[in-house]
Amino acid sequence: MAEIVQEEKSEKGGKKKKHHGSAHVDMTPMVDLMALLITFFMLTTAFSKPKVMEIVLPEKKKDQTEAPKIAASRTLNIILGPDDKVYWYPGNADPTKLPLPVLQLTDFSDEGVRTILLDRNIALFKKIDQFNDDIKTGKIEIPHDSVPEMIRRLKRDDDTGPIVLIKADKRATYKNVVDIIDEMAICGIARYALVDINYLEEGMLKVALGEATSVLPENGNK
Repeated sequence: MAEIVQEEKSEKGGKKKKHHGSAHVDMTPMVDLMALLITFFMLTTAFSKPKVMEIVLPEKKKDQTEAPKIAASRTLNIILGPDDKVYWYPGNADPTKLPLPVLQLTDFSDEGVRTILLDRNIALFKKIDQFNDDIKTGKIEIPHDSVPEMIRRLKRDDDTGPIVLIKADKRATYKNVVDIIDEMAICGIARYALVDINYLEEGMLKVALGEATSVLPENGNK
């Protein structure tokens, strides 16, 4: 509590008397300020939540001894190279079946890797797009929380879309990996995996970059 000391003059010119009085401090503005600060921190905390990318990994079966076989007709290999370059080729690279596939260059633009993915996933993409339109127009009435599960079911039941194998060169950046996974979500790719690049693909990449003239070593072995 603050105290104010006031001096009063005596009527007969005598000694001045000190008058002690208490000061009152209005705390109402402080309460308003506290409410504003609480609101500010609540909003900034909600807006500054870390952004994470959800990746659903398949469950590994205990009795599984061999990797699942992938149909070459549905396989699409995407190789992330240096300097934000993206290469791709369909099928499998088999050293016993020559000639080896030739890497084709693309990029992360709308007319680049996205077009390639959509062309091979057009059937599933149309199903998901039609499903979203039916929900917006009211043709399908389901709870909002059930929409992601229904989309996952459409992807799980798909048997025509591509199986994308994403492989990164050691000179590729982390941003490239995030960008290509974003493209998988945008294009509605149901099945994709991050796998290691093999020695054949490393040689194919060097040829595409002009760093080598031959994919296979002279002796034909790794």
